[in-house]
Amino acid sequence: MTIEELKSAFTQRFGNEGVVYTSPGRVNLIGEHTDYNGGFVFPGAIDKGIYAVIRLNGTDKVRAYSIDKEDYREFGMNEEDCPNIHWANYIFGVCREIIKRGYKLEGFDTVFFGNVPIGAGMSSSAALESTFAFALDEMLGLGIDKFELARIGQMTEHHYVGVKCGIMDQFASLFGKAGHLMRLDCATMEFEYFPFNPKGYKVVLLDTVVKHELASSAYNRRRESCENACAHIAAKHPEVKYLSDATMAMLNEVKNEISSEDYMRAEYVIGEKQRVLDVCDALGKGDYETVGERMYGTHYGMSKLYEVSCDELDFLNDIAKECGVTGSRVMGGGFGGCTINLVKEGLYDGFIATAKEKFAAKFGHEPKVYDVVISDGARRVIS
Repeated sequence: MTIEELKSAFTQRFGNEGVVYTSPGRVNLIGEHTDYNGGFVFPGAIDKGIYAVIRLNGTDKVRAYSIDKEDYREFGMNEEDCPNIHWANYIFGVCREIIKRGYKLEGFDTVFFGNVPIGAGMSSSAALESTFAFALDEMLGLGIDKFELARIGQMTEHHYVGVKCGIMDQFASLFGKAGHLMRLDCATMEFEYFPFNPKGYKVVLLDTVVKHELASSAYNRRRESCENACAHIAAKHPEVKYLSDATMAMLNEVKNEISSEDYMRAEYVIGEKQRVLDVCDALGKGDYETVGERMYGTHYGMSKLYEVSCDELDFLNDIAKECGVTGSRVMGGGFGGCTINLVKEGLYDGFIATAKEKFAAKFGHEPKVYDVVISDGARRVIS
């Protein structure tokens, strides 16, 4: 769907015209399941996102139409007005979280669609939250800073979707900058842009088309494991506020006090913090071989220690190794979705052809292929 088609759909449903806003999905080169553990992440916004036409309607009601779901919902903005429809809960939650912070909202009409693949680990949900948080702030002149807009999206997921996510996805969607990745310290919210233009390489996502629902408790159980390990470490080392503050030596001190599962989860998180720092150093030197090695290290940790991979993802990772791909790992929360691959341009076509052929032979369908273009974050669309 084009922007003009979106605007036409809004006019047909509500009359008059609105303003178009967009916010992107994201990729994360490295630093997975570290955001809610106070660690580093290294995401970038992509050229796929949510696009919404929005117009204040002079009432206290939200009237929303999802083109992708072919579904219309109308709801108020008081707590008891929750629509209890998955897609609409995101918009309702953003409204509620803004109101909880003392801001006054007005009702609005909206028609929206997205081209972020759902369930592929590219954070379509954060793109949806960020689109409406950014738009409402700008349209009503609320003056909310971008970090708080990111927290509004995060708390929407906690309180209205049931996913205790970290801050990375919303941050990347709001702060994205074309041609740059961002290293975010999730404990301090300090961040730095890193130019990312890997000459001679391509970044490509291979989507297993295995869908995951993060609220299905597995994600939240891993967070609980990390919090438990951190609490035991902090009892001996009060300076440890987040699991990413800990060292392996500290973790080993409490090994007999926590379950083997909690130990494995914590081992992964502590190792992942160092891998992010290694990648930042390597990028500064143009050392993409080290970047790739750390990506493979992350995949091993997510598969064997954090246990959020699956047969399809492990299979794609193995194919990447066989084809000489520089780096490959599961991306996103896990339980399906994509691998992110750093591949030399000369190997790209052969890798994609081999991955499609072997994956289809084993699982009955080809993986979807998405070339990554690092793009800007949330914004009003000028058309």
